[in-house]
Amino acid sequence: MLPKDPDTNLAPESRVKANRPRAIRRLVIWYRRNAAVTTIVDTATNSASAAGTVAGTVVSSASSVVTNAGSMAGTILQPLVFDPLRRLQISESDVEKKELTNEERLWIAVDGMGGDNAPGPILEGCLEALKRLPIRIKFVGELEQIEKASKELDLKEILDDAKQSGCLEIVASGPSVGMNEEATAVRRKRDASINLAMELVKKGLATAMYSAGNSGALMASAIFRLGRLNGIDRPAIGALFPTKDPGQPVLVLDVGANMDCKPTYLHQFALLGNIYSRDVLQTTHPRVGLLNIGEEDCKGNDLSLRTHEILSQETRLNFAGNCEGRDVLSGEFDVVVCDGFTGNVLLKFLESVGSVLLDVLRAELPRGRRGKVGSAFLRSNLKRIKKRLDHAEHGGALLLGVNGICVIGHGSSKALSVVSALRLAHSAASHGVMDDLAELQQANSVQPQTKKV
Repeated sequence: MLPKDPDTNLAPESRVKANRPRAIRRLVIWYRRNAAVTTIVDTATNSASAAGTVAGTVVSSASSVVTNAGSMAGTILQPLVFDPLRRLQISESDVEKKELTNEERLWIAVDGMGGDNAPGPILEGCLEALKRLPIRIKFVGELEQIEKASKELDLKEILDDAKQSGCLEIVASGPSVGMNEEATAVRRKRDASINLAMELVKKGLATAMYSAGNSGALMASAIFRLGRLNGIDRPAIGALFPTKDPGQPVLVLDVGANMDCKPTYLHQFALLGNIYSRDVLQTTHPRVGLLNIGEEDCKGNDLSLRTHEILSQETRLNFAGNCEGRDVLSGEFDVVVCDGFTGNVLLKFLESVGSVLLDVLRAELPRGRRGKVGSAFLRSNLKRIKKRLDHAEHGGALLLGVNGICVIGHGSSKALSVVSALRLAHSAASHGVMDDLAELQQANSVQPQTKKV
């Protein structure tokens, strides 16, 4: 005969209170049996146990305990969130402490028609950026489409207020360059939004420009209108990759502008990346690495061997040697140099890692009612992990080597990505990057001699 459950003699209200700690204990046991998630939610389960201790006076059911424990877990795991532009960010509270005049804000030209879903998300991101950043925006685009997007997204009133305050100006443009058009389209469509935005930078009416449009067209427009820096043969696209240290992204360049490179190109990429990492990312002595198949000096193809010899003799940067593929995200390097073909493959691979990792973790979580309860502890954190590895969430990349500040955004950029990209553009403009690049032009007149391998 089974022993009598002592809880049956209790009053209904007392019986419910007695069962609450038992429900919490079952959750803890369940998590300990699942090794795949134990290390991630260990602190969350401890918080859940603490919540169960005071559940009798705070909540009325065991489900409320789980909900509160989930929110506590989210708070505890919040420091794991990665922000690739943490060093560049200016918090909203900092902006609120000091009311900036329009004269203290930097002008940034925005290609409002660039992107898969432009101009709606671009306009929304710009209006949000005006609240967070000390900038003013010249929004370049087709007037009819801008008017239509503002009404669809219910931004008409905010847009009018921004224009009235002098923080935003609308610059009318002609037909834009499509995402599927050739880069040479910028020659035919002279009044396209991407060209007019570039002209604003050239004339000094804007300190930087941003576009989430056709990257080939943006590069062509930048070369035609702004021109290359003296001593720089080919501009490069530099992208920020996450590392194990949330506050230390690594700059990889080139990631798509130059498919075929010479050793002198990679040498120039290293010098450009060194200045960018030092001035914008605030890295004191950037460690520059050359992407290769091995750490040894004798490894790699002809391009790698000849580039390694040049970088070894370069005294203007801290060359840390070859960087293997597994070390790109290790945090051991601040700048990684490679040709555009390899860099673009690396970039596209990283873009897929976030979604694949999230799918794998979802598949590993148990099914059924207990699985759903467990997923409640992790759902928000798994989404943040995906964003940490998703390059589209990191704002944009800087086009280095042209005589102006140009930020290239992802074609599918949404409002928050636009804000991050504009923050990047503002930081590059306010840290004197172009001044240091001007000094680099003078030094580049004398380049180190190399031996043929």
